[in-house]
Amino acid sequence: MTDTDTRSGQDPQKQGRKEGIPLGRIAGIPVILAYSWFIIAAFTVIVYGPVLQANDPDLGIGAYVVAFAYAVLLLISVLVHELAHALTAKIYRWPSEKIVLNLWGGHTQFESFTASPGRSVLVAMAGPAANLVLAAGGWLLLTAGGLTGVAGILANIFVWANLLIGIFNVLPGLPLDGGRIVESAVWKLTGSQEKGTVAAGWGGRIIVVALVAWFVALPLLSGSRPDTSLMLITLLVSGFLWMGATASIRQARLRGRLPLVEAGALAALAVGLPESATVADLLSLPRDRATGAVPAVVLYRPDGRPAAVVDAGAVAAVPPAAAASTPVTAVAYALGAGAYVPEWSRGQELIQYLSQLDGLEYAVVDRDGTVTGLLRQSAVLGALTGKAAGAGKRMDGQSR
Repeated sequence: MTDTDTRSGQDPQKQGRKEGIPLGRIAGIPVILAYSWFIIAAFTVIVYGPVLQANDPDLGIGAYVVAFAYAVLLLISVLVHELAHALTAKIYRWPSEKIVLNLWGGHTQFESFTASPGRSVLVAMAGPAANLVLAAGGWLLLTAGGLTGVAGILANIFVWANLLIGIFNVLPGLPLDGGRIVESAVWKLTGSQEKGTVAAGWGGRIIVVALVAWFVALPLLSGSRPDTSLMLITLLVSGFLWMGATASIRQARLRGRLPLVEAGALAALAVGLPESATVADLLSLPRDRATGAVPAVVLYRPDGRPAAVVDAGAVAAVPPAAAASTPVTAVAYALGAGAYVPEWSRGQELIQYLSQLDGLEYAVVDRDGTVTGLLRQSAVLGALTGKAAGAGKRMDGQSR
């Protein structure tokens, strides 16, 4: 499965250490083993160790070692799957930021790229195709090599694991790779990638309902007792798929609203004052003729760059007699470094830039560098979600 994320401005090595254990680079692409992988490894040992021991008592305690080897083979299979995505993407110059192997298998994280329906399908299908090739290779080794004992057990497991990974991932719904086929088909027909993603997301939800009905509901309704391990795995996988499908639908709807995000259109009216001004200069500013409201005031440095925003509450606390002697910087709070944008900035480029900045407000300037507005993050979030966003909510999901 693939995943796209365009975060920048972070140290990749530090970020990798936070996510898990860096395993090095393959074809220049960092590979990270997430700490959550050890959960699925432990689960595999606990569930399949006793099964292997019961089927082959001669293994003894070694059955648990074989079960762990099974988890490692799964890890290798997923790594090959993700490498197939990344290396195919390289053909189209889609830069792969990293591969992360985790509890749910793994994902390939890309930097910004321009996709098309056909290329999206080819990159997505490269993963399942790689697993089917591994399954075929394992089957040839198993049949031609006459493997027995532990080697035969692991080869058999390797074949079935890759076959299941390959087939399961071509099911027509996101976040599975097969969802890209649905997405691309609808995208091609409608000209809208967002509509394609929504359709593929609903495909993923339908797959979840089918899995739960087949492996959980039907056995229970028929009066038979479903296998506990199989039911648990089904519910865990279904939960992951449902969350991924829902996230895909939500992201598609947000992308569809990106054209509404334009700095000049969303900004509140603002005027600029030099940092050398006083509160008296501030109070002499005219009100907006159209609304009668007092505009926001942005202070700029001698080089013209916006630096701070005047706090209306602090201005009101200044005695009238002290207005002429009080510097306007005394009633202002600083903007984040680089927190100003051209009024024509819009869409994904604007969102990516704002996500790298500190603070919740950004000065808006025209082509001459003159302050024309004050853009609040809540206005941007409101345009993206179609509803008013809390003023204390940041676009990176953190609160201030």
